[in-house]
Amino acid sequence: MLWAYPPTDQDIPADQLSNRLDWVRAGPFIAMHLACLFVFLVGWSWLAVSIAVALYAVRVFTLTGFYHRYFSHRSFKTWRIVQFVFACIGCSAVQRGPLWWAAHHRNHHVHSDDPDDLHSPRQYGFWWSHFGWFLTEKGFRTNLKLIPDFAKYPELRFLDRFDLLIPVVLALSLYGFGELVASQEPDSGVTGFQLVIWGFFISTAAVWHVTYMVNSVAHLLGTRRYETKDDSRNNPVVALLTFGEGWHNNHHHYPNSARQGFYWWEVDITYYGLRFMSMLGLVWDLKGVPHRVLEPKKAPAPLPIPAEAQPATVVQS
Repeated sequence: MLWAYPPTDQDIPADQLSNRLDWVRAGPFIAMHLACLFVFLVGWSWLAVSIAVALYAVRVFTLTGFYHRYFSHRSFKTWRIVQFVFACIGCSAVQRGPLWWAAHHRNHHVHSDDPDDLHSPRQYGFWWSHFGWFLTEKGFRTNLKLIPDFAKYPELRFLDRFDLLIPVVLALSLYGFGELVASQEPDSGVTGFQLVIWGFFISTAAVWHVTYMVNSVAHLLGTRRYETKDDSRNNPVVALLTFGEGWHNNHHHYPNSARQGFYWWEVDITYYGLRFMSMLGLVWDLKGVPHRVLEPKKAPAPLPIPAEAQPATVVQS
C-alpha cells in the first residue's frame, strides 16, 4: 500500500528509492486531468463556476501562505488549531500533506538548481520540474528529518500519512451539496456531478498547474533583481496567478520574509491576506524584509589609476 501514502524515513532507505517516473503513481494524476473532460457532459452553472473559483482562491492562498510561507519557512506564527485547519485545506488541493510539501521545499532551498534539487529545470528540463519529479519514488518520500519542528505534531503526521482523506471528503461534500440544490431547485441545472467536476477536478487542476509554475516557469522566465546561486526569477504573471509566489527571485534572495513582493508595486495577495489575518489575531509576528536586503549588492568599483602612477617593479627569477 505504499503507493497510497508517502513512506516515512524508516520504511525504505533513501538510496533504494528510484528517481524514475512511476506510472502507477502517474495514473491517478492523469485520471484527474481526464476527469475534467466530463465538463462537456455535466455542463455548467453559475454556482458551479463560482465554487470552482472560490476553491481555487482559498487553496492557492493556503498553499502559498501556509504550506510555503508558514510550514516551509516559518515566516509568521499562529495558533495550533489554525495551523491544523489550514493544513487540512492545503491537503484538499491534492498536493500531499504539509510535512511532505515543506520538507521538499526546504530541500529545494538548500540545493536549488544543483543536481540534488529534484525539480530543477536547469538539471532536468521544464516538464520534469513542472510535475514529473513528484511522480517518482524519491519524490513521493517524506523526509521527516528536514521538518522536525512540525513533525512533532501528531495531527500533522496523520494528515501527511493519509493525505487523500481530505480530498475525498471535499469531493463527496460537493456531490452531496449539488444533489441537495438539484432537489430544491430542479430548474437550476445544478447536479452533484457538475459540482464535483467544476469544484474538485477543474479547480484542483488549475491550482496544480499555477503552483507548479513556480518550480518551472519562475526558474526560466522573468527578471533577476538579485544575484542568487540559482536561476530564480521574478515573473509578474506567475505572481498574479499564484497570489504572490511569482516574485521568486525576491524569495530566494531572502526566504524568511512573509512578504515576497518586496515593493508596493509587486502585488502579493497572499501577504495582504496574512496581514488581514493578523488584524484578526489569527497569525502574528509576520517577518518583514530588512532594509539592508532590499537593494541588490553592487560590485565594488575598481580603484582609479593614479595620475602619476609609479612604474611596476618586476623581480627577475
